[in-house]
Amino acid sequence: MKKIILTRRWPAEVEQALATHYECEFNEKDEPFSQSRLQQALVNADALLTTVTDRLDATTLGVADTRAKIIANFGVGYSHIDTDAARDAGIAVTNTPDVLSDCTADLALTLLLMAARRASEGERELRAGLWSGWRPTHLMGTKVSGKTLGIIGFGRIGRAMAHKAHHGFGMDIVVYNRSTVADNALNTVNARQLTSIEQLLTCADFVSLHCPGGQENTHLLNAERIAMMKPQSYLINTARGEVIDESALIDALASQRIAGAGLDVFNNEPDIDQRFLALDNAVLLPHLGSATVETRQDMGLRVLSNLNQYFSGQQPDDQVC
Repeated sequence: MKKIILTRRWPAEVEQALATHYECEFNEKDEPFSQSRLQQALVNADALLTTVTDRLDATTLGVADTRAKIIANFGVGYSHIDTDAARDAGIAVTNTPDVLSDCTADLALTLLLMAARRASEGERELRAGLWSGWRPTHLMGTKVSGKTLGIIGFGRIGRAMAHKAHHGFGMDIVVYNRSTVADNALNTVNARQLTSIEQLLTCADFVSLHCPGGQENTHLLNAERIAMMKPQSYLINTARGEVIDESALIDALASQRIAGAGLDVFNNEPDIDQRFLALDNAVLLPHLGSATVETRQDMGLRVLSNLNQYFSGQQPDDQVC
């Protein structure tokens, strides 16, 4: 029986399913693996089951006498894995696309609505016992229906976000994507594909990020680009923290050069920049994009399917390298 090591605790139903097929080593304390522990797992197991909290760089993957032949990642993003180094080490890498698209888009829309309607501010005021009652000018936010939503990255999650925003709130959709988007994907939400991020930023009331992380997109939203956003606009991020220059965003929020932001991901999670905590116009969530029972179970079962395919001699459906 092949041995697999999980770097974090997974839903109980998933762990039980894995245990019926493999010799499993679970992370009983559910604490992030150190680099040395990741290297030890690569040496001692046939497969390493990772999450976004695991940094598998070239040094980690370069450990001698690696036994593991597959890294099966729990999540769609894999910028935390050096895929070139994995390929050089003869290790396949898989992810879990599709199954988390709707729930991540739901969460992005939640952030958009919370930021626009100042929901976090209102809840904090009420819980602190500071609400003095209804009044005409109290916590006035921004209308969402009919506004323009700019989506950067029009993959599965971006398309799910567009569908919910257009058909649910009548939002106009504009899109920036590195490759040309098929007409049928645009037409279902009456979207327009723009030729540059700058063009999108200058016309959107809400900007939602759904692009991959990694070195290529690090600080894709830098100070210069954030300055192009409308003063009354909002920035939503459920992609990866490194996509935004956080210092530039904090400056823009503190000076109210943009109206607000809704963030589910950050650089250096969970050690986020403490300056965010002082900003009333920032909605902050602890990386909850796929955090529903149904989605997390489906993600784990997708990993199991990838493992089964790999160890039966097939190429996994979700192999990325």
